[in-house]
Amino acid sequence: MLIRAFTQHDLAPLTELTIDTFRPIYEESFRPLMGEAVFAVQHGDWRGDYRKQVAELHAPERHTYVAIAEAEAEDSIAGYVAWGVDPARKKGEITILAVAAQHRRHHVGTALCEHAFEQMRALGAEVVEIGTGGDQFHAPARAFYEALGCTPHPLTVYFRQL
Repeated sequence: MLIRAFTQHDLAPLTELTIDTFRPIYEESFRPLMGEAVFAVQHGDWRGDYRKQVAELHAPERHTYVAIAEAEAEDSIAGYVAWGVDPARKKGEITILAVAAQHRRHHVGTALCEHAFEQMRALGAEVVEIGTGGDQFHAPARAFYEALGCTPHPLTVYFRQL
């Protein structure tokens, strides 16, 4: 596996990987749990939201970066990590971690996070924040982040249709 910096050529495949990775969260978890009215307001255009967000993730002038994990044998993207650093606060944040389904459980996420942590340290960060959901879908992500040595801080968000 090769970890490399983002190039504009990566934008379309990263956008599709992001949509494929997070589709179940919106369509199989949030939508059935919250109902159509809340879903429409909160995440009705989640695919479009990701298309916009992924296009803006890599902006070194804003201290935000993307690294790609390539599956060397397949010459394809196995996953990616996006992160940012606030140098004044000495704080980093993982914004998105997405690993293609066929590459999960092969240490791609670990390699990407360790790469991002190393880069954050080099930019002066002393603390990193990683967020994920508290639902069943996100249980593997929570276990993974705890295995990386992260400490959870519970947060609950409520929605209600008016």
